[in-house]
Amino acid sequence: MISNEPEERGSVFSDNDIGQGLMSQALDASISGIIITDNRQPDNPIIYCNAAFIKISGYTRTEIIGHNCRFLQREDRSQHERALIREAVKNGEACVVEIRNYKKNGELFYNELTISPIHDKEGHVTHFVGVQNDVSARKKVEQDLRQQQGIMEKQIADRTRSLKESEVFLSSIIQTVRESLLVLDPEFRVVSANDHFLKTFKVSSEETVGTMLYELGNHQWDIPKLKELLINILPTNNPVEDFEVEHDFPHIGKKLMLLNAHRVELEGQFKDQILLAIEDITDRREIERRKDDFLSIASHELKTPLTTVKGYVQAMERMVNGATDEKLRTYLSKTSRYLDRLNSLIAELLDVSRIQTGNIELHKMPFDFDRMVRETIEPIQAAANNHRILLEGSSGISVVGDESHIIQVINNLLSNAIKYSPDAQQVEVHIARVSDFIKLSVTDHGMGISPEDQKRVFQRFYRAGDIQQRFPGMGIGLYICEQIIKNHKGTIWVESEKGKGATFSFTLPVKAKEEDGE
Repeated sequence: MISNEPEERGSVFSDNDIGQGLMSQALDASISGIIITDNRQPDNPIIYCNAAFIKISGYTRTEIIGHNCRFLQREDRSQHERALIREAVKNGEACVVEIRNYKKNGELFYNELTISPIHDKEGHVTHFVGVQNDVSARKKVEQDLRQQQGIMEKQIADRTRSLKESEVFLSSIIQTVRESLLVLDPEFRVVSANDHFLKTFKVSSEETVGTMLYELGNHQWDIPKLKELLINILPTNNPVEDFEVEHDFPHIGKKLMLLNAHRVELEGQFKDQILLAIEDITDRREIERRKDDFLSIASHELKTPLTTVKGYVQAMERMVNGATDEKLRTYLSKTSRYLDRLNSLIAELLDVSRIQTGNIELHKMPFDFDRMVRETIEPIQAAANNHRILLEGSSGISVVGDESHIIQVINNLLSNAIKYSPDAQQVEVHIARVSDFIKLSVTDHGMGISPEDQKRVFQRFYRAGDIQQRFPGMGIGLYICEQIIKNHKGTIWVESEKGKGATFSFTLPVKAKEEDGE
């Protein structure tokens, strides 16, 4: 659902100026999507979006602010229109293009985009205004009209014959899938159920097919969250993936299920039928819980003896003296460093354990964001002999948040930037205020991240294959970063091309107290 609350839309105008306030209301009342980008900042980030743009794109305002407009094209980067837009922005000119964009749920839509520059008194381009209209329906009509009637009839005839010939084959495939599958009519009556569903939930085909879903097995499928999926979510967000439902069934016990639902949008007898896939993840989740329990217990148990060993090593370092003990001093120093590294790894495992169990604690207080970033960079720069960390920009404001956790995020991003760009000499950090968010970006010039790995880089314990071979690690640092930023109501993302470095960015809301109360 798209929120129409003022705090979701935001404004780049002053509330004290009546004329500008009316202009802001007018923009938000427009049926066209409108964005404003700041051409004075690197990468021309979005600083304003109206309600229509949020509705067209399917993203929330928090996920939009701070991004460059190209995020709407995802991996569809070869479009000629992108070059036209880049040229217009470079030259400070207006342009009109029709470009393929993708909504948050992956749905393609054609966007009629008009870009206009805004100049200051000296004639410099300070901002761009983008007006967006979804013209997918018109494009579809145009494409349909271009097709010759004879070709269309032949395609339909071929498709119909193919469907009839493959009906038995497809039915056999569905029956062999190791996942419960249901087909429902628009009134949620079961049209068909595969054998896996019948065996898993211990029902027969006779008592299932033709029965209302909520009435199956003496109303054992009358589940509130399932109704929410089918009635409220599916019609507005087709398809629905990995919708988690837990329910205690009378004869088979408590089950944790992932539901995937898709509404058939074809015309004809199958129109508006619902495909419902039900994956039983009860055992998998129990295994994950045991693994998390093991991580938590092991981390805590290792912490105590590790602290003791560290204490003994420090005591021995103080006892060593004289030139004859230089070799022993070196061994103790190396041992101490490896103990510190092991202690850091255990601390990360404890963080993961706290996140998984929902016990991560945030102690939010106001702090100077710019000062914190400078002080975080200093010790990292002192230890990075082969890299220069260049800090650019500033926000000039105080943020309400857990300063130590935000420092942990920046430490991780900087350490990764240095680690994964061993042949580069510079890492850039940029701070900016974009609308009512603070944005921080860390850019390296290293090996880069492939599009496939970018989709999974924030997952717990995930590491790309080439990284595993060259660099040590457990793949939990970025997962912890994402969870910390999410708990601060912000977003974190990566932009990268293989072999051309990577830029990790995150945004934090300036008015954290207000957003926490929403």
